[in-house]
Amino acid sequence: MGASLTYENSLTRFFRWMYAGVERTIFMGMKFTFPGRFVSPLGFLGMLTFVVFIILGITGALLMLWYEPILDRAWNSVKNINDTIPYGFHIRNIHYHASNGMVMLALLHMYYQYFSGRYKIRNEILWVTGIILGVLSILEAFTGYDIIFSERAELAISIAASLTNSIPIMGPQMRDAFFGAGFHDFILRFYTFHVFMLPIALLGLMVVHFPRFLVFDVPMVMAVTGAIMLTGGVFPVGLGLPFEPDKPPGITVPEWYLTGLYAFLRTMYDKFVTGVAWPGLFIGALLLIPFVDRYKKFSWKDRPIITAVGITSLAQIIVTTYWGFYIDPDRSKALLERLVIDPIFFYLVMIMLVPLSFGFTYMMIKLAKHAEANAKAQPKKAGKSSIEFSQKWLYALFIVLIGFQVYLNIAAYYAVLEGMKNYSLFIVGIMMLVFAGMFHLYRYGKAQAKAPPPKPTPPAPKPAQLPPKPAPAAPAEKPLAGPQPSATPAAKPAEKPAQLPPQQQKAATAGGGSPAPSASGSSSGGKTASAGSSTPAPAATTATADNPPDIKGPKP
Repeated sequence: MGASLTYENSLTRFFRWMYAGVERTIFMGMKFTFPGRFVSPLGFLGMLTFVVFIILGITGALLMLWYEPILDRAWNSVKNINDTIPYGFHIRNIHYHASNGMVMLALLHMYYQYFSGRYKIRNEILWVTGIILGVLSILEAFTGYDIIFSERAELAISIAASLTNSIPIMGPQMRDAFFGAGFHDFILRFYTFHVFMLPIALLGLMVVHFPRFLVFDVPMVMAVTGAIMLTGGVFPVGLGLPFEPDKPPGITVPEWYLTGLYAFLRTMYDKFVTGVAWPGLFIGALLLIPFVDRYKKFSWKDRPIITAVGITSLAQIIVTTYWGFYIDPDRSKALLERLVIDPIFFYLVMIMLVPLSFGFTYMMIKLAKHAEANAKAQPKKAGKSSIEFSQKWLYALFIVLIGFQVYLNIAAYYAVLEGMKNYSLFIVGIMMLVFAGMFHLYRYGKAQAKAPPPKPTPPAPKPAQLPPKPAPAAPAEKPLAGPQPSATPAAKPAEKPAQLPPQQQKAATAGGGSPAPSASGSSSGGKTASAGSSTPAPAATTATADNPPDIKGPKP
């Protein structure tokens, strides 16, 4: 009997782990699933992020036709797109709000995966690539609004260049590589990063990140597209003021996904610590979460420490984002004084958020466990029936939506003719939402048509009828005459008659009769047996005056 031992070095185990993680992604195959009913979008937020990325690619390619990546023409070319080019306003607003939507969907997707514990199903590779995709998405959006070269863009470029220069050893070389020798270099380089290098990196990581089975819900895709257009109509993006070196810039803040970092920088602490070390520590902690989380269960209620860390990070992101937008409204103060945040107060609040978040997590877990225990203790209730529409109502709703769609098309046409650009974009967004509703109704009706007819419910069985109870017999009346032979009860065994004296026996023999029965013999049915013979004595049947008939019935 022999045994063979196989040894795998660290490199082999690493490649096996990589292959096991990539095996479930679209790198090995792809399959789209088109759900036949409504599915919660939380499970495919990553797919919606990819759809928004495609919208960005289409609108960005259209904007490239008129944008000029030159220092003294960049802002004017964007103004020309916004004001002169047909439908340029619509394309630019869709592109801008789609970039914000992509960052928002990526953050929601990340935190949903975090709290649901999806990375525990052999998804460490997907989680790591997802974090890198989130960082690259923010960089893609950052380079996009910088190439306009407005006052806001100049502030963002200056901060980014100073942060890059603060990195030890490699900082100056990285600044020269990314920003060039001045403003005339950075626009062309940022334009190259925005339209080519970062999109290529994003596409490559998406191939490894997305799972093999993708959910493509058409109504939800239409709804997200419509929401982006509707937001562009309600909040049209402005151009801002062009940057002029001879004029001091006004007060401005970066985009919402960078205001948290901007709040750290406004404490006037060391740039490398506040602008590079803290964000790098946050990203590194997110990358290590799947390898640190050793809980066996997936629910957030069963992973208290991981849940508390996630809630703490969310609380700090919300607080720092708000703080980055806040500017002291007192105009009598100097500009720098209005922008600076007290570092002691700022970091004290950040430290206090940690125990508050852990306490909030503990309370939420306790409440959830208590609710589960109460639900188990109570009797189960019948599930709520879903809203069902008949075929008649489906046709009626579909016709109403078609009529509303025609009205929206006419309204959008006249809005474009009148030059109401944001109003026309708003109406187009509503049109997409109505399309989503129409498609969902069509899908619902199709699923109803394919569904098997409900089984007829059998009638409730009638209760079995019991046979009628027999009426109780009437009590027998007391007989007036002696018992009839057929009605007399079974006679007891004849008792031996008592011996008569010899004189009485002689008198009885002389009288030609048999001996008189004894009292006990008459009470036992009127039959007696003679002492010397087995023949029973005949009963007296003739009534005489001396011997009247016994009118008493048998004793009960």
